[in-house]
Amino acid sequence: MSSAKAENKIDFKLLARHLTQVENDLPGADDLLKGLKFNSNVPVVGLTGPPGAGKSTLVNALITELLKEGKKVAVLAVDPTSPFNMGSLLGDRIRMTSHFNHPDVFIRSVATRGWVGGLSVKTMEMTDVLKAAGFDTIIIETVGVGQSEIDIAGLADITMVVLVPESGDEIQHIKSGLMEIADAFIVNKADRDNGDAFANNLQKLIHYNEVQVPVYKTVAINNTGITEVLAYVNTHHTTNSSKKLHLLTEKVYRLIQYNKMRGVEKNKLREIIAGVYLKSDFNIYRFADDVMSS
Repeated sequence: MSSAKAENKIDFKLLARHLTQVENDLPGADDLLKGLKFNSNVPVVGLTGPPGAGKSTLVNALITELLKEGKKVAVLAVDPTSPFNMGSLLGDRIRMTSHFNHPDVFIRSVATRGWVGGLSVKTMEMTDVLKAAGFDTIIIETVGVGQSEIDIAGLADITMVVLVPESGDEIQHIKSGLMEIADAFIVNKADRDNGDAFANNLQKLIHYNEVQVPVYKTVAINNTGITEVLAYVNTHHTTNSSKKLHLLTEKVYRLIQYNKMRGVEKNKLREIIAGVYLKSDFNIYRFADDVMSS
């Protein structure tokens, strides 16, 4: 048994090098990606939601339960980069520290760093590297701050939107954006006073819009409701063939789009614009054409 387990052990150091190679478009990255072989049935679970919803704590609880099932788990924690200073907080994973050194858990933080389409394409590529490494479940966590939550819906087999009872004041935002991308809603910290009321109102809103989306109540800090969430993941990630086709189409489209824009980084672009935009003959359309043809 021990020798078999040793054979199935994932080389985290080699994996980290491969991820860095792909993330930074280093030499050999294209060949690495083109040579990947992986099980396409490995579930990719996307978790998004506003800051403070307890996503990292929820991920930690999901890892705990998956480890009980003997699963190998990988987490990509995506931090959208500031459009102003190109900075990104990669340290907001303190709630996962209990699993950092577990031999069956791999956690990687990644910033979009101003790449056009960076979240969708780079996360897609890194997710596929993780699939090829032999993990049983892959979790992508990102802060729901606009485009990132839409992007993650085009990458994950199942997209779960994490909310808290305090989100009740923002229920109108759910109508306009999250309703379309959520395969399931998770009301975390549901033990708070208005937790049941918020979950019920959310469920009514979903039914009003004639969308069949489940709502789960969790208290991630003490693992309440986690088994129900995982049961949904296990039974739904392979059942929707039309969504799989949609995901593949979306991924190929974004990959083509990204390759056409490869080499265009917002921070470098800003530096170039800073040197020319004050000139009297500056024209944004000629400038963009010059960038694309250079």
